Amino acid sequence: MPIIKELYQPREYQIPIIKAFDNGFKRIVQIWHRRAGKDLTTLNLVIGEMVQRVGNYYYFYPTYGQGRKALWDNKTKDSKPYLSFFPKALIKKQNNHEMKIELTNGSLFQIIGLENVDNVMGPNPRGCVFSEYSLLNPRAWDLIRPILAENGGWAIFNYTPRGKNHGFKLYTTNKDNPKWYCEILRADQTKAISDEDIDEERRAGMTEDMIQQEFYCSFISAIQGSYYWEQVDRAEKDNHFKDIPYDSKLLVHTVWDLGKNDYNCIGFYQNDGVSVRKIDYLAGGRKGLLDWIKLVREKPYIYGKHFAPHDIEVSDYTLNGDQTRREFAKEHNFEFEVVPNRLIVDGIDAGRRFFSKLYVDKTKCAEWIDAIPQYTKVYDEEGKTFKDKPLHDWTSNFADEHRYASLVYPQFTNDSYLVDTGEIRQHRKESLHIAQQDAGL
Repeated sequence: MPIIKELYQPREYQIPIIKAFDNGFKRIVQIWHRRAGKDLTTLNLVIGEMVQRVGNYYYFYPTYGQGRKALWDNKTKDSKPYLSFFPKALIKKQNNHEMKIELTNGSLFQIIGLENVDNVMGPNPRGCVFSEYSLLNPRAWDLIRPILAENGGWAIFNYTPRGKNHGFKLYTTNKDNPKWYCEILRADQTKAISDEDIDEERRAGMTEDMIQQEFYCSFISAIQGSYYWEQVDRAEKDNHFKDIPYDSKLLVHTVWDLGKNDYNCIGFYQNDGVSVRKIDYLAGGRKGLLDWIKLVREKPYIYGKHFAPHDIEVSDYTLNGDQTRREFAKEHNFEFEVVPNRLIVDGIDAGRRFFSKLYVDKTKCAEWIDAIPQYTKVYDEEGKTFKDKPLHDWTSNFADEHRYASLVYPQFTNDSYLVDTGEIRQHRKESLHIAQQDAGL
């Protein structure tokens, strides 16, 4: 078995996944109920691999803090530190700040938080664990997958369900794939937590939906604490997510979220006077404002207005001198309108109402459709309740863009539309010329 038996003795229900790994499965989906020992089992698989095969091994969490709490500083119920499963005699160096351990044979282990999904791009990994995969940004897997495909590396995804999101899609897409090992373990199967313990969680205030999600691995339950779950569920039932072709008779308006760590989200909208259509989407990081402007200009659309939040007016030392980002954009012939600065709670209410008018292209905006129902409130573990405060995670930028759009969509007008075909051709020609100038072509 690819574990160090002297240090770790798995429970009976944990053995099949260890055997699957030992038998050569390089893609493993581990959907286990709460308190089943997901991370401890997976960590010991990683440790065994590090000892047997020299390489870089990364353990991804939705956030840096979660990685520290759930694994680096965590202990078993017997108060044994998780890190004690690393054989002391083989540890060459341990960096507590970076949550990194190097073995004497050269193998490297590191916990990485994905607040900024571009953190996933590191030295060539031999193996990766995506812990709480249903909560982290699915783009992380998209970024790491080509690397593992090229070097023959492996990936393990461990999580409990969070509705029919990317975790559900990963499981349903690959459960019958002979190259993937997929396993769901419920509390009534493992007996690792008793019915009495689950009843105690109910008495403490845990909702039945969360009970089914956390202990019985239900994908059907609503995402607990979600701001937009009901609206998304209704939109799907009413066929609001479908193919939405670009209508050349209508102007396209963009709404931007200028997120932290240079992560941007940009929605592309058309308004026919009855409904609002979200026809396209851009999202990502590691680009400057001018790069995003170029990407928008490269789209084959005739634009109306471009909207950005109030921080577009803030001076940015990375630009020319004391310029604001709005001034910088205007200097490059790209003008922003400023979204009204409203309380977040008011914007979220507007965002909920906006769904009744909104139709979304299910292909071009798939990342947004995946993210928006997962935008949730902060959960108070002690009080077993959700605070009326948004959790800042990978979904926040998508939700902020939606919130801004809900505040400005009445301004998605077609008043200045260039109806003459010749004028439209000239407009496109001028836009392309400006984009080429900015690119130095």
